Amino acid sequence: MPSNTTSANGSKTIILWFRKDLRLQDNAALSTAVSQGLTIIPVYIREPQEAATGPLGAAQAWWLHHSLTALSASLEKLGSRLLLRSGPAQEVIPALMAETGASGIYWNRRYDPNGIAIDKQIKEAYCQHGLGVKSFAGQILHEPTRLKTGAGNNFRVYTPFWKAFEASTEPPEPIPAPQAIAAPDAWPSSEDLKDWKLVPTKPNWAARFPEFWTPGEDGAHKRLAAFIENGLAGYRTLRDSPDKPNVSMLSPHLALGEISPATIWHATRGLTDSHSAEDVIHFRKELIWRDFSYHLLFHFPALRNKNWNPKFDAFPWRDAPEALEKWQRGQTGYPIVDAGMRQLWQTGFMHNRVRMITASFLIKDLLIDWREGERWFRDTLVDADPASNAASWQWVAGSGADAAPFFRIFNPVSQGEKFDPEGQYVRRFVPELKDMPAKFIHKPSEAPFAVLKEAGVSLGKTYPLPIVDHGKARDAAMAAFQGLRGE
Repeated sequence: MPSNTTSANGSKTIILWFRKDLRLQDNAALSTAVSQGLTIIPVYIREPQEAATGPLGAAQAWWLHHSLTALSASLEKLGSRLLLRSGPAQEVIPALMAETGASGIYWNRRYDPNGIAIDKQIKEAYCQHGLGVKSFAGQILHEPTRLKTGAGNNFRVYTPFWKAFEASTEPPEPIPAPQAIAAPDAWPSSEDLKDWKLVPTKPNWAARFPEFWTPGEDGAHKRLAAFIENGLAGYRTLRDSPDKPNVSMLSPHLALGEISPATIWHATRGLTDSHSAEDVIHFRKELIWRDFSYHLLFHFPALRNKNWNPKFDAFPWRDAPEALEKWQRGQTGYPIVDAGMRQLWQTGFMHNRVRMITASFLIKDLLIDWREGERWFRDTLVDADPASNAASWQWVAGSGADAAPFFRIFNPVSQGEKFDPEGQYVRRFVPELKDMPAKFIHKPSEAPFAVLKEAGVSLGKTYPLPIVDHGKARDAAMAAFQGLRGE
C-alpha cells in the first residue's frame, strides 16, 4: 500500500475513478474532491467482462470511444487529463496508487451486482490500511435502499414505486461543473484510446452513427435543450408514435452518465406554463422507470439472466436460430418489426414503442427466449443498460416484476396501423416498401397483386413473406403458457 503523499502545492492526491459518470457537471465525487482542495488524478479503467463497466456491446463501445474523447478534452480545458488503464480494477487501482502515492480513491456508486462486489472488495482492502475510499450517489435519482413499501419491503410494482418517489423530497439540485482541477506534479502513464479499438473499421457498420448522435456531455445538454423546446409538448400522446420527434433520445447519454438524471429532472421544473403538466409527468415517469429497474436489479442481482418469476423456468422456448437471425436482420415479413430492427442496426437505437413490439414478436410469435433478445439489444443499442434492458425484456415476457401479462401479445399489423398509420416510419427504414399505399404498408402479404406490382414489391424476393402466421403463433404461445400454468 502506498504512503500518503502531497503535491508541490501541499494538497493531498486522490484517484478519481470515472465509470458510468463521464461528465463534469453534477458529479459528486469530482466536485467534493475539488472543494476539498485535493490534487486529482482522473482515470477510466476498461475492466474485464465480469464488471458491468467492462467491455460493452459493440454499439456502446463506439459511443464510449467518443465519450472518453469528449471527457478528456473537457478535463484538459480545466488543467487536468484523463488516464486510461485496462485490467481488473482490483489490480489497476493498487498499481496506480503505488505509482502516484495517492492517499485515497473517490468514485460515484454503481448498482449492478458485479460492480458492487468489486467496489466492496476495493473499499475493504484500502479502508483497513487507513486510506480514504469515498463513494457518492448520483447515478440514479434514489439510492436502492431508500424507498420502501408501507410494510417496509422492496418494491415489486412500478406504480407504487412512482408514487413513493413522487411523495419523497425533490432530488438535489445539480452541482455545477468545477472551474479548475488541481493536477499532480507529474502524470502517470496512460494507455492510448486508439489501442482499445472501440470503433469498428472493416466493416465500419457504425458509419452512419454520427448522423444521429453527438456523444459527450455537451451533446447530452444540447439534446436535452432540443427535446424541451421541440419534443416535450405533446409527449404524453405522441411518444408512442415512432414517426414523431416526441422522444428525448437522452438514454444513451444517461447510460454512460454524460448527464445526470437529476439534471434532467430539474430541467423540467417550472415548465407547466409552456407545457402540459401531463407531458412533464409522463416524461418524468419514464425517467423513474430507469430508477425502478435499478431498484429491481439491486434487490434481484440475477435479473439479466434469470426469470424473476421462477415459474417461467419451465417455459418451452424454441431453439430456432434461423428465425432469430431473420428477426435480428429485420427480415420477418412484418414491416413494423423489420423497421425497428433495421433502425436498431443503422442507428444503434430503437423507438420505445417499437422495442415493445419487436420484443413481443420474438418472445410470443417466435417463442424464442427473452434472453436472446436481451443479448442482441445489449450488443446493438448505444443506450444498453444492465437494469433497464433486463427489466424491460422481462416485462414483455411476463416473467418479471410488475410484468405485462403473458397473454398481452402484440399484433404486429394492428400495432403498426395504430402507431404508424401513414407508414412513414416503415418507409424510412424499409425502403423497399416506400411506394406501398398506407392501407397495405403494414400488411403487404394481404395486398392485391396489382397493388404490389405498382409499388414495385415482389413478396419473397424484394420483401419477405411473413415468417410466421401471427394468429397461429398467438395460439401456440397461449397453449405453451397454459401448459406452464398447468391448465
